[in-house]
Amino acid sequence: MSRVRAAAAAAALLALTGCTSFTSVLDGSSPAAASSSAPAPQGFVCPAQRAEPDPHRPVIDYEFRLADDRASVTGTETVTFTPDRPTDRLVFRLVPNGPGSAEAGNRLVVDEIHGDDVDRAGYLPAEAADPGGLYEVRLDGELAAGESTTVALDFTLTLGEGTFDRFGTDDGLAWWGSGAPLLAWEPGLGWDEDPFVPLLGETASSTVADTTISVSVPEDLTVLMTGDQQPPSAAADGRRTWTSTEPVARDVSVVVGEFTTEERTTPDGVRVTVGVLPGGDLPLDRLADWTVQAIADLEARFGAFPYRTLTVPLLPDYGGGIEYPSNIQLAAADQDVLVHEVAHMWFYGMVGDDQFRDPWLDEAFATYAESVDFAPQPGYVQRALRLPGDVGASIDQFADDGDYFGIVYGKGGAALLAARDAAGADAFDQAMRCYIDANAWTIATPSDVAAAFSRLPAAVDVLVDAGALRKTR
Repeated sequence: MSRVRAAAAAAALLALTGCTSFTSVLDGSSPAAASSSAPAPQGFVCPAQRAEPDPHRPVIDYEFRLADDRASVTGTETVTFTPDRPTDRLVFRLVPNGPGSAEAGNRLVVDEIHGDDVDRAGYLPAEAADPGGLYEVRLDGELAAGESTTVALDFTLTLGEGTFDRFGTDDGLAWWGSGAPLLAWEPGLGWDEDPFVPLLGETASSTVADTTISVSVPEDLTVLMTGDQQPPSAAADGRRTWTSTEPVARDVSVVVGEFTTEERTTPDGVRVTVGVLPGGDLPLDRLADWTVQAIADLEARFGAFPYRTLTVPLLPDYGGGIEYPSNIQLAAADQDVLVHEVAHMWFYGMVGDDQFRDPWLDEAFATYAESVDFAPQPGYVQRALRLPGDVGASIDQFADDGDYFGIVYGKGGAALLAARDAAGADAFDQAMRCYIDANAWTIATPSDVAAAFSRLPAAVDVLVDAGALRKTR
């Protein structure tokens, strides 16, 4: 997710590293094992330009309608899916039904399924009394690789109490990310059916899709969401409809409230829109300044910003931030949190990962990226590298939130900083750009990291010692 200030994480990091708080781990502003082995060095060639998205990626149309009381959303998700290997079913992840989210009152129910090729559909496991975390659509025959099918799912999303989560409602404000069934396909492998875990971390894997979003809301509210937003429709019957398009979104986020907004355009043409609620914790122009600066600083290290737009609504201070393609649910008025979430546009948004199997591939990289604006505290890297545990472990290998944040974010970010120092900044930054450009719009693996850095053995050794990569010989 997300850069967070969870109490358990802060306590664990204070005990293990001597840092004063989780959000100050890298900013210096205030007092199963790795799933893949490193390939042979000769297996990687740095691309001349950034990879293009798969032309046969899914096409997804989302239609959302927020209830007048802001407590629920009804909608339809229409998916045209073209697999790269045969399958006779589609599997969707119902993120609101996971632990923590469901306990706060969030709930996603599939009401009806439509499609010419649909045989039957239901929740997994089939014997579950309540809607679970997976929904399966069985087709009436096998879908060959390269063959397409279209299905539509009508759903109802109930929004729980406002807290640090990707869904919620609070004093007229409503927000939802992963608020519709999430197509759980990993190209080359198939359906991702990993279980949820009781941690503040994601367990999803999803390919990028060509998305269109429409959101009907009461006319006095403003929508800030994933994608290139168009002006809203004229009010009719007390409501307006907002639309956007995002051709390369793994998932989508929508935030609705009485926002005052400001728009900027970066020198590279990225349209930035920020929003603050009445009585918000930051002046609007400062949030805009921070966002534009974060994009510029991260572009200097990692290459061009992945999207044409970025929207940043500032929510109440729940203690962190949650990233979505071209949209950030910012729930803390902290600049380091914002930089972390903007970095996720490269690491998760563009270079994807299986967040259950390899959570370090987005969280450690986004934590490392904070160093473009915030130098680590003296001695932090060495202390973090001494933490027990493998950076490259799957998320179910961590005992609790403190263990997960301390190792994946803290030790993982420190390992990348140490690897850069060991290899030399220029060589490491060049290899990092090669990794990004080669794996753009895919779901990367630790093997891809090892391949991109294979000509920098000093950097690889650091990552092996931290348990991020496996030693091959």
